[in-house]
Amino acid sequence: MTRYPFALAWVLVIAGASGAFAQTPPAPAPDPHAGHVMPAPQSPAPAPDPHAGHVMPAPSPPKRDGVLPDFIPPVTDEMRAAAFPDVHGHAAHDRHINGFVLFDQLEWRAGNGPGEVSFSNTGWVGGDINRLWFRAEGDGADGGMEEASAHVLYGRAIARWWDVVGGVRQDIQPGAQTWLAVGVQGLAPGFFEVQATAYLSDAGQTAAQVEVEYDLLLSNRLVLQPVVELNLYGRGNAALGVGRGLSTGEAGVRLRYHVRRELAPYVGVTWVRAFGDTAALADGGDVPNGAPRLVTGVRVWF
Repeated sequence: MTRYPFALAWVLVIAGASGAFAQTPPAPAPDPHAGHVMPAPQSPAPAPDPHAGHVMPAPSPPKRDGVLPDFIPPVTDEMRAAAFPDVHGHAAHDRHINGFVLFDQLEWRAGNGPGEVSFSNTGWVGGDINRLWFRAEGDGADGGMEEASAHVLYGRAIARWWDVVGGVRQDIQPGAQTWLAVGVQGLAPGFFEVQATAYLSDAGQTAAQVEVEYDLLLSNRLVLQPVVELNLYGRGNAALGVGRGLSTGEAGVRLRYHVRRELAPYVGVTWVRAFGDTAALADGGDVPNGAPRLVTGVRVWF
């Protein structure tokens, strides 16, 4: 060992250095974020409001039903009350008993012979569905009645504007006779008032009567009313002066002025004519020949 003192020392130095390197850990790499201050976490920004800065429109009025044009205001309860006053003091389909009386014609006729009075009256008492109807009409001259008859009928509503009626008709002049009566009455399309009745007498005779009238509104108070009436018989009756088939017909037109709803004086003209066997049975002076007759009278109801 003494011969290689330098070599031995060099080997020891190298071995010690290797041990020192093996035990010493490597220095950590420097932190790139050292000395930096991290900002606090933030919530995500809200999405922009697409309606920001917009003015919302006011709610639109309810849509109209499409029946009336836009320039006509909608119907209100005040309008209904003004147009349909509670004249009779009852509502539709109630349980109260009510009544109505109408003198459609109460007049004086002149021309084609001596003047005469004439009346036509109708009315009812009951509810909105079931009613007791009555009718009366007549013509007279020289202080007496030449023709007169009266009806008492039960009526029931079968549709919005139609009633079916049934009951008894009693002729007073020119001869007393009792009839069974069945018919319909109401408002036909076009606002024509129709009254059609069939009859069977206690003697087995049949007859029918049809009357149609129409109210033409010329103004709020002025009304023109055409009327047509036809009478038919199943067989002739010489005692009553009527023949088989179409017996008599009457047409008239009356112009009335409503002083108020319940009172309306009028003037007009009528034509009465006999047909067929009726014209042949009657005497010449009594036959309605269709000549015009002037009428004046009043229409009242209550």
